[in-house]
Amino acid sequence: MTTSNGTLTAKKHKTITIVRTLNLPLETVWKAWTDHESFKKWWGPKEYTCSNSAIDFKVGGKYLNSMKAVDGTEIWSTGTYTEIVPQQKIVYTDSFADSEGNIVPSSYYKMPEMPMELVVTLTFEAMGDKTNMVMESTGVPAEIGDECIKGWQSSFDKLESNVK
Repeated sequence: MTTSNGTLTAKKHKTITIVRTLNLPLETVWKAWTDHESFKKWWGPKEYTCSNSAIDFKVGGKYLNSMKAVDGTEIWSTGTYTEIVPQQKIVYTDSFADSEGNIVPSSYYKMPEMPMELVVTLTFEAMGDKTNMVMESTGVPAEIGDECIKGWQSSFDKLESNVK
């Protein structure tokens, strides 16, 4: 699935790619992904807040973040950073989790069946005072791909608006 600043398309395979040019400098976008306080300002679609974020940003380090819905429901995710190239690339695993960081199936949150672990690759390129960011998520079921793209795009809208 590919999107470029809002154009959504679906393919049958289980990889989502989002290309987004953000009106923020590279240093700001990088910090939004790597610093828990910056991360909390934007994580989750527009109807969610990020109430908890713990980021141990190093290869082998883990994160544990939550998205909180208007009704108070929290959805937790965890993973491990597997590759970091400063201000160029981040690769990490992504799984649903409980509040303690234990990996749980998507059914724990009454969501459609998902793999227990996805792999997310982010690349960043400075373009003057803007940043070109490419996000690729491998393992997303094709039938919910468009919904995932919309959620990511909504999160990236918040990143652009809320992080300075």
